[in-house]
Amino acid sequence: MTESKEDIAIYHNPRCSKSRTALELLRERGIEPRVIEYLKTPPSREQLRELLGKLGLRAEQLVRRGEDVFKTRFAGRGLSEAEWLDAMASHPILIERPVVVRGNRAVIGRPPEKVLELL
Repeated sequence: MTESKEDIAIYHNPRCSKSRTALELLRERGIEPRVIEYLKTPPSREQLRELLGKLGLRAEQLVRRGEDVFKTRFAGRGLSEAEWLDAMASHPILIERPVVVRGNRAVIGRPPEKVLELL
C-alpha cells in the first residue's frame, strides 16, 4: 500500500546528502512524503516546539553545531529553550536535518536509515 503524502513529511535540504538519501529511501518504498524545504519555508517557533515534542528532544539537541552562524553567534552560550527556539526560527540553517514526521512521531535521519523506524 502506498502512503499518501499527508501521512509522512520530511524537513528537507536538497543540498544535504543525508537528506537526499533519506528522501530516496522513502521513495524506494513507495512513499512520497510531503517535502518541506525548511530553508525556503522555515518552521515557526510553535511548529518547532511541536516537532521537538514528536522527537522527544530539547531544542538545543536539534541544533547543528557545525554551522557558521552557530559558531559565531551561539557557541558557548547557555540559551534557554525559548532562546533556542527563537534562534532556529530566525536561522533555520541551525535545524538538524533531515527530520521525518509521521503522525505523532518523528526521527532525525542521521544516519538516513533511521527514517525507516517510522514505517
